[in-house]
Amino acid sequence: MNDKQIEQYGDELYNALRSCSTVAPLTDREPSITLDDAYRISVRMLERRLADGEQVIGKKIGVTSKAVQTMLNVHQPDFGYLTDRMVYANGDEIKIAGQMIAPRAEGEIAFILKRDLMGPGVTNAQVIAATECVMPCFEIVDSRIHDWKIKIQDTVADNASCGVFVLGDAARLPSEIDLTTCGMVMEKNGEIIATGAGAAALGSPVNCIAWLANTLGRLGVPLKAGEVILSGSLVPLAPVVAGDHVEVAIGGLGHCAVRFG
Repeated sequence: MNDKQIEQYGDELYNALRSCSTVAPLTDREPSITLDDAYRISVRMLERRLADGEQVIGKKIGVTSKAVQTMLNVHQPDFGYLTDRMVYANGDEIKIAGQMIAPRAEGEIAFILKRDLMGPGVTNAQVIAATECVMPCFEIVDSRIHDWKIKIQDTVADNASCGVFVLGDAARLPSEIDLTTCGMVMEKNGEIIATGAGAAALGSPVNCIAWLANTLGRLGVPLKAGEVILSGSLVPLAPVVAGDHVEVAIGGLGHCAVRFG
């Protein structure tokens, strides 16, 4: 795709974000679109957001679990950017009307970095050493692509279908919890709807962070000290509507909860 097309689709997705509307799948309109094209579109979309005064505070990894890959028919991880206007605190209410389209909640583990990670060649041991703490979190994914009819290029172009995210109150050193075997229980409106474990995300959330550091490193982009890195869902995505309350509990780590209005 040429620069004009990249700019056109990036602006289209930015406008859809701001107007809380959807666009036709890019892969239907541009059958030859590549992953590189999609990431360039996502950067254009991000540039428009930064021009509005938003600031990047982290990154997210998506499509890491088999459950999510199967649900979305997408079979490899992707990444997107987190900004300061996307973060909520534990227990907050998220208004859907005028802000989100068809949100779905993902229970995850967030990593807060204390030093930069720059691939290629980043190991799991280096990820642990660079992590200040881990926290339970929700990513509330949303898609500006009509009716969630996405292929990998569509979700990548759309900032990895990221909506907002919620950080729990608890924080632990990564050495204090087995991030592979830790169990997660997700409830919606007081009923258990899913269970999972750290191993659901590429075998371990640590593998996910290493993957992102090495993937971005090939592009000359570091994971930066102080950034929040969402490592990927451990359970299937759960559609949510106004009035819903969702909570995750992670063994050895703690809880995260959010309400929707």
